[in-house]
Amino acid sequence: MAGKLVTYFSASSGGVTRKAAERIAREEGADLYEIRPAEPYTEDDLYWPNFKCRSIVEMMDRTSRPALADKDCRVADYDEIWIGFPIWCETAPHVVLTFLESYDFTGKTMHPFATSGGSGYGRSNEDLRASAPGAEWLPGKMVR
Repeated sequence: MAGKLVTYFSASSGGVTRKAAERIAREEGADLYEIRPAEPYTEDDLYWPNFKCRSIVEMMDRTSRPALADKDCRVADYDEIWIGFPIWCETAPHVVLTFLESYDFTGKTMHPFATSGGSGYGRSNEDLRASAPGAEWLPGKMVR
């Protein structure tokens, strides 16, 4: 086991989280892996002022776990893993929790980071830890 990996979920067309992940991967000399939902999010899905949009409906259901497009991340090859996401409803999007619950992160050092247009980090650490309890979780950071 060796190496570094930066994983990320980026929903917006601007790719704010993707850009942050790419920068971290360059700085750390890490591989890069995109967490992709089986059903990509549309602009309507992300329009949070509409409380019936897909992203809000998923986030209001704490048990929601959107399916992943693939499960081919080679987690076992890495000992340090960064996981990036936009803040949704003061936490990580549930597709990120799906990702964490799909692999064994036992013994991995996890570096969470988030992007946001103005929201705080909220309860992200608690939700991430609950989805990958065997990992060593470092404090999360906001990346602007």
